[in-house]
Amino acid sequence: MMTSRMRHLKKMIINSQSAKHPRVLMGCDTIVLTKLDDFILSRRTIATSTSSTSKASSSAIPTTFSTSLDASTVDPDNHDGPTLAHRAPSSPSRINFSDSVSAHGSKTTLDLFRAIAVFKACQLEFLVKHAEALLNASRTLLGSTLTNSLVKYTFFRHFCAGENSADMKPVIHMLEQNNIGPILDYAAESEGGKDDDAISDGEDGIFTQPPFNQPARVYDYKSEKDCDRHVQIFKKCIRSVRDVSPTHGFAALKVTALGNPELLERMSTVIVEVKNLFSKFDRKGTGLICREDFIHCYEKYFYADDEKLTKIIRLLDPNNTGMIDCISFSQLLTPCKLPNFTQKCKEIGPLALATPSSDEIILMKAMRERLHTLAKDAVYCGTKLLIDAEHAKYQPAIDNLVLELQQKYNARDRTERPFIFNTYQCYLKDSAERITTDLKRSERFSFHFAAKLVRGAYMVHERERAKKNNLPSPIHDTAENTHRCYDEVIELLLRHRARHGPGLEIMIATHNKESIERAVSLMSELDIGPSDESVHFAQLYGMSDNLTFTLGNHGYNAFKYLPYGEVQEVVPYLVRRAQENGDMLGNAGTEVSLLLDELRKRYSYQFE
Repeated sequence: MMTSRMRHLKKMIINSQSAKHPRVLMGCDTIVLTKLDDFILSRRTIATSTSSTSKASSSAIPTTFSTSLDASTVDPDNHDGPTLAHRAPSSPSRINFSDSVSAHGSKTTLDLFRAIAVFKACQLEFLVKHAEALLNASRTLLGSTLTNSLVKYTFFRHFCAGENSADMKPVIHMLEQNNIGPILDYAAESEGGKDDDAISDGEDGIFTQPPFNQPARVYDYKSEKDCDRHVQIFKKCIRSVRDVSPTHGFAALKVTALGNPELLERMSTVIVEVKNLFSKFDRKGTGLICREDFIHCYEKYFYADDEKLTKIIRLLDPNNTGMIDCISFSQLLTPCKLPNFTQKCKEIGPLALATPSSDEIILMKAMRERLHTLAKDAVYCGTKLLIDAEHAKYQPAIDNLVLELQQKYNARDRTERPFIFNTYQCYLKDSAERITTDLKRSERFSFHFAAKLVRGAYMVHERERAKKNNLPSPIHDTAENTHRCYDEVIELLLRHRARHGPGLEIMIATHNKESIERAVSLMSELDIGPSDESVHFAQLYGMSDNLTFTLGNHGYNAFKYLPYGEVQEVVPYLVRRAQENGDMLGNAGTEVSLLLDELRKRYSYQFE
C-alpha cells in the first residue's frame, strides 16, 4: 500500500512539473523524484529477494538478488549497514551479463534517461567527429558558462566522477555498495601536450648538442615547469584515492605528463637501437649470445682493451653461465649509460646517432625523479599506480622507466603485493613477446609482475604514422588477431599465477564480454577464486555497466575507471575519449537495450 501511494505521488509530481516546464525536471522536484526512485527500488529489491526465496529454481531472477537482505542494505539513507560487497561469490556458470537489474538497478530514473540520451548522441557520427568544433561554436554563441553547464549535466555526469574529491565520494560510495573499486584519473589534458610544442625555437630554453654531429635541440623551460606542476596534480590524485577509498583503489598516470614527449621519443630510439644491436650480436637467432660470439661482435663494432672487455662480460654474465641474454644486455646499455659505449664506436651508425647529450641525460634523470617521487607517495598512501600506455614511439621509454620502478617498489623483499602496474596494448604485434620478457625479468630480479591489459586506443594514429614513415604497421592486421593475442596473454598470466601462487597481479581492462567470460571460466578451471587479489577487471565509468556491476555483485574484483577534473579542463578529454572509442560508442545498442529494459521493468511496477 505504501509503495502504491509513493508511485501515485511520483506521478503527480511528474504531471505537475511537466505542465510548468515540458520535458524538464528541475530543483527540489528532481530531488524528491530521486528519493522516490530509491524507495521504490528498495521495495522492488525486497520483493525480488522474497520471490527468489520461494522460487529458487526460477532462472529469470538474477543471482545478485538471491541473498536475503536486511533493512539497512536497502535503506538509501543508511550508509553503515551491510553492502553488496559482502555477498558470497557465484560460480561462473551463473553469471548473466544481460540482466538489466544487475547492470542498472542502482541508478535513478533520471540517470537512466541521461544515459540513453548520451548513448544515442554518441551514435551520431557527425556529432562525434565534429564535437570540438561544435563546442567552440557553442561557446561563441552561448558563452562558456552555459556551454560548460550543458556538458556538465549530460556527458560529464555520465562519463566523469566529478570535479574534485568531494564530488566523487557519492559516486565511489555507490560503486562500493556494488563491490566495485575506483581507478582515479585526473583527466585534464596538458596544455603543452602536443608534439609540436615539445621543442622550443626561441632563445628561452635548454640548449643541447648531442654527439656525432647530431642536430642541436632546444627543450623549452615551460615544458619542464609543466612537468613539475603535473607531479603535484598526480600527488593529489594519489591522495584522493587514499581519502575516498582507503582500503583499495588505483590512480592512473601518464608519463608524457612528466617528461617532454620529444625526450621520450629520443629515449625510445636509444632502446630500440640497443635491441637492434643485440640482434646483430645474436648471430644464431636464439635469444642468447655465447661469450665467444659477444667478444667477436664487440671487437667488430667497438674499440676495447682486454681488461675493459672482461669487465663488461662480468657485468653481463654475473653468474658465469657463459651466455648473455637481451635482459642483461638492455640493463647495461641504458640511455643514460650509452655515451660510455658509443664513444668507443669504430663507425658512426644508428646507435651512435641515437646517443643523448649530457643535457638530455640531465632531463631524463629529472623525469625519472618525478616518477620515483610519485611511486614513493603511492606506496606511502597504499595506492596502486597504473602507468598508462601511450603512442608506440614513446612506449619503449615508458616501459624502461616502469620496469625500473617495479624493480624497486614491487620488490618481493619489500612488499607482498605490487604497487606499480605497466600497461600492455595487445593490438601491438610485439605485445606478447614484451610481456613474456618482462615476466622473466620479474623472476630474475625478484619483483612482483603487475600489468593492465588493454586492446589499444591509438590504432588510427599508429597506422597513419607507419604509412607516413614507410614503416611496417605495429598493429595486428586483423581484429581477430588482436582478440586472440589478448585472450592468450590473459591465459599465460593466469596459468603463471596458478603455478607460482600469489604475487603476480593483472587487471583485465576490457569492454569485450567474450574475453571476460573466457577469463572467468579459466579462473574457475585453475581454482583462482573470484575474490583472489591477483585478478582485477575494469571498465570505463559510464560504459559496460552490465559487465562491471555484474562482476562486482558476483564477488569478483571489479573496478571503474573514473576520470575527474573541472568541466572546462575535462572537455578535451571527453572529446578525445568519444573519438578514440567511436566504434564502441557507435555500437552501444546493447547498452541502450539494457537501459530501456530497466525503465520498462521499473515503470511496469506502477501498474501491478
